[in-house]
Amino acid sequence: MSDKPLSTDATIKERCVEALSKVYDPELPLSIYDLGLIYEIDVQGDHVAVLMTLTNPACPVAGTLPKEAEEALLEVESVNSATVTLTWNPPWSMDLLSPEHQLLFSTFM
Repeated sequence: MSDKPLSTDATIKERCVEALSKVYDPELPLSIYDLGLIYEIDVQGDHVAVLMTLTNPACPVAGTLPKEAEEALLEVESVNSATVTLTWNPPWSMDLLSPEHQLLFSTFM
């Protein structure tokens, strides 16, 4: 039995977005959420499943960044388990960034 209080799936999802917004790409000054790397957040009770990508398949943090995201999700109130799955379809592109982040990102390219 969990000692974490119950919350609605929508509330948990909002908290997950906040948590993922604190996980930063080590090479860019943006969070994985702001970069558009998070494709899906699925809340099922106290379990959260996230589908994410990376900026490219050769990303040197492919082995560690999903684990960081998972650890951030486990800090969310009412989340007792989390899985983060990498996908390359569709491939990440700058189109996934908001317009203001596209402008910021383009200054680093």
